[in-house]
Amino acid sequence: MSFDSLGLSASILKAVEGQGYDTPSPIQEQAIPAVLGGRDVMAAAQTGTGKTAGFTLPLLELLSKGDKVKPNQVRALVLTPTRELAAQVAESVDTYGKFLPLTSTVVFGGVKINAQMMRLRKGVDVLVATPGRLLDLYQQNAVRFQQLEVLVLDEADRMLDMGFIHDIKKILAVLPKQRQNLMFSATFSDEIRSLAKGLVNDPVEISVAKRNTTAESVSQWIYGVDKNQKAAALTQLIEDNQWEQVLVFTKTKHGANRLTKQLDSKGITAAAIHGNKSQGARTRALADFKDKSIRVLVATDIAARGLDIDQLPQVVNYDLPNVAEDYVHRIGRTGRAGAVGQAVSLVTAEEFKLLSAIERLTNQLLERRELEGFAPVHKLPESRLDTRPRKPKKPKKPKEHHDGQRSGENARGHKPATPGRRRSPRRKPSGAGGQSGGKTAS
Repeated sequence: MSFDSLGLSASILKAVEGQGYDTPSPIQEQAIPAVLGGRDVMAAAQTGTGKTAGFTLPLLELLSKGDKVKPNQVRALVLTPTRELAAQVAESVDTYGKFLPLTSTVVFGGVKINAQMMRLRKGVDVLVATPGRLLDLYQQNAVRFQQLEVLVLDEADRMLDMGFIHDIKKILAVLPKQRQNLMFSATFSDEIRSLAKGLVNDPVEISVAKRNTTAESVSQWIYGVDKNQKAAALTQLIEDNQWEQVLVFTKTKHGANRLTKQLDSKGITAAAIHGNKSQGARTRALADFKDKSIRVLVATDIAARGLDIDQLPQVVNYDLPNVAEDYVHRIGRTGRAGAVGQAVSLVTAEEFKLLSAIERLTNQLLERRELEGFAPVHKLPESRLDTRPRKPKKPKKPKEHHDGQRSGENARGHKPATPGRRRSPRRKPSGAGGQSGGKTAS
């Protein structure tokens, strides 16, 4: 099947072709006709399978045939959990809609609100937003929804994980009842299905991957190491394997900063992205990583959600995540759109419980390898696959910080005044890339 058989206009097909794509991915093949048919959609697919283009392409097609947007109005709203993902979706909208007479913008916390209010004055066809900043804009009368035709919830599972459920319900309460609803997610948990009951009407349900499975295109293995040897082990892996582009995950912001300095001291160019970095610094670090000005990008989980990097070959779990599901999301940064990738984890004996939780979730024992010169003093225990039924997770209470902003910020992206506080620069992010490379659009 080719894109021109899905009912898309010549203008959109020209933009898709310009990105080098000719074959839709399975999620696109099923979602695009359903959206164009006016149906509500619940779509679950692993990260890297093209979910973004799965809703962006038909959304642009529908909007290209409608009425002109009025001042401060929005015709399509895309809600995302983090700044980086919002920037990625916005770039996808710009890329695929560049030959259409449509307008779009992206809004999120962590940057000044005035410029965002100015962009909304004339109205926009597509608004990509994080929940907290959207509510701010609505309460200041900067955005209205009488013209809203389509609502998209992207990464709905992460929305709930980050405590956005109350913000989402507030937003739903001010939207027109007659609208098309699209939910896209890596997985559909019981909590997501509960949310969907009050959102989608007679939806087309699409699933192209089992829950909590990892992509077959990603090779996974672990090295048992002592905690004080992790930085040296990572350095040796990068140098011995001549890795030129590596995304490394740490558990904490402080750990990300410390590791970045350690790598730089060994002549390995690196930068960190996390919630304490300004939006401008995060955007610059991502841009430098994409153009290979730096070899290593060190990230925490929230900052990395939604990162889309063409043909990323390696992901390293410097620390295992506290939440097993985050392992699936982390390694989903590589092996995207049919490309092959590697996911390496450095695991200490103290992290054995976290490893066991990951192996239970993914229903596989991870291959163990030895790294020469780094045999651990504290040996990692042997794994056994736990096949007992998993207890359902209790819903998380909403957190005080939203939109991936810095610790201490409230739900609207504001931070109490403190001595010596640095202000975030006024920069619009270039975003994370809207495509994944290969021959299928992302």
